[in-house]
Amino acid sequence: MLDVIQFFKACNPALPLSYSDQEERQYYIDFAKVRGSNHIRELKRTIALLANERTCQLFTGHVGCGKSTELRRLKAELEELGFYVVYFESSEFLDMSDVDVTDILLAIAHQVSENLEAAKIRLKPPYFVKLFQEIGDILQAPIEFSDVEFSVGISRITARTKDSPRLRSQLRQFIEPRTNGILKAINEELLGQATTELRQRGQLGLVVIIDNLDRVDARQLQTGRTQPEYLFIDRGDQLSKLNCHLVYTIPLSLIYSNENETLRQRFGGGIAPKVLPMIPARTRTGTANGEGIHLLRHLVLVRAFPEAEPSRRLDCVPHVVDHLDTLDRLCLISGGHVRNLLGLVRNCIQQSDPPFRRDIVEQVIRGQRDALARAIDDEEWHLIRQVVHQQSVTGEVEYQMLLRSMFVFEYQDPQGTWFGINPVLAETTKYQDWVQASEKNVREGAESKG
Repeated sequence: MLDVIQFFKACNPALPLSYSDQEERQYYIDFAKVRGSNHIRELKRTIALLANERTCQLFTGHVGCGKSTELRRLKAELEELGFYVVYFESSEFLDMSDVDVTDILLAIAHQVSENLEAAKIRLKPPYFVKLFQEIGDILQAPIEFSDVEFSVGISRITARTKDSPRLRSQLRQFIEPRTNGILKAINEELLGQATTELRQRGQLGLVVIIDNLDRVDARQLQTGRTQPEYLFIDRGDQLSKLNCHLVYTIPLSLIYSNENETLRQRFGGGIAPKVLPMIPARTRTGTANGEGIHLLRHLVLVRAFPEAEPSRRLDCVPHVVDHLDTLDRLCLISGGHVRNLLGLVRNCIQQSDPPFRRDIVEQVIRGQRDALARAIDDEEWHLIRQVVHQQSVTGEVEYQMLLRSMFVFEYQDPQGTWFGINPVLAETTKYQDWVQASEKNVREGAESKG
């Protein structure tokens, strides 16, 4: 019998799966074979092959496409190989509208030290003992290392400054000239010693995964650079030189900027960032992608019946929707966007108990379509039609207008990357009128040639 309450909770689009948790792992569906590439395997292999060195890799993708779930899977698989992995969501510790390099460095130092302390590895880097005493004087919050752990000292600093732009500014004015010294101390006194201790315990090395940095606000700074350009281009050398294996999430906008090649050289020695695309529910020619739809069906069904054997999940369809076509309708209209699909299902549960009738599903789809279409102006409609015609997005302006707003989605297939309209927008009257006008022009052109 379907547990509606549990089904509703399992479809929360805001919560990534914790792959290390066996209960949550059962919800995981591996979409790598239809996404066009297996980026998590590539990230893992790079770290495993260079276990005794340091690596720095970049990972990005569209909002809600499943990046955090995939990174949590990476963490679990690296731990199974024998690495010590520190994963954290930067948005929990940083003000994403106002981030500096030193904020990221201190966040990494904090998370690494806190995790090490939990593992009974306690370090008190001498450089930071003196630095924190001076910072304590500036913030009027004295920090005594004699009675607190190193991570607690950093916590006290970040807690004082996160919600106070004035204190944050004072701290940065003090820290900025000392950035290279802080980086050196983190490498030698924290990460270097930690790696030595971990290897003595039989572990292969230290990996730090910094999630949610793709959410850094794209606001323009006084220098004319955007905040992401400042962090990852201008200061990328510092972020990439930490003495451990690093995986950073970065804003997708950087992939479409003129600085893309500089980014590749600053991080990873010329290797392009890994971009997680959508799950293809259709091919680039517009036909249904059978394998993609099959896996998207399982994404929904496993949330309803997590204990069902994969080979028997389709038997559960009548308990979720009135017909398999109704489930496929949800999969297709989502465009292979994980968060959108889960959100649609959750909205259906808000309307009625399963199995969902087709009219309920259509009502939910209309609501999402109309809400998204209201945000589109004439210039954006012009760009959307251009993307549909060319199946490509070029330049930062188009990214900001179309991809970030989820008006169009990115996919990969054996031919490479291609872009398509968000399927809910393809059902708007404005788009349908354009399609009909285009088809008419094609017919008239063919007739005139004939």
